[in-house]
Amino acid sequence: MRVTLPHNLTKEEVRRRMRAHADEIGGFFPAGLARVTTGWPHEDRMNITAEVMGQAIPGGVEVRDHEVVIEMDLPLLLSVMKGPLEAAVKKEGGRLLAP
Repeated sequence: MRVTLPHNLTKEEVRRRMRAHADEIGGFFPAGLARVTTGWPHEDRMNITAEVMGQAIPGGVEVRDHEVVIEMDLPLLLSVMKGPLEAAVKKEGGRLLAP
């Protein structure tokens, strides 16, 4: 799954907002369904691992000049959730970038 969110912020501001709201990423999934961990291996990349129904879903957020790219590798078992997850990521991801 890949979602691109356009923005008109500086990369520094996007990183600041993503760090400030990283604990809200679990809210992209239905309530209580996922446990999410994040880390920043370098300044423009946040790694995400969501544990859903015993399945580890790796992914990440790439901060670019005019967009943020969010990718998650959904296992086959959870691929039926792709549409709702993409919609939630677009909605909530855009909210995370808002002031």
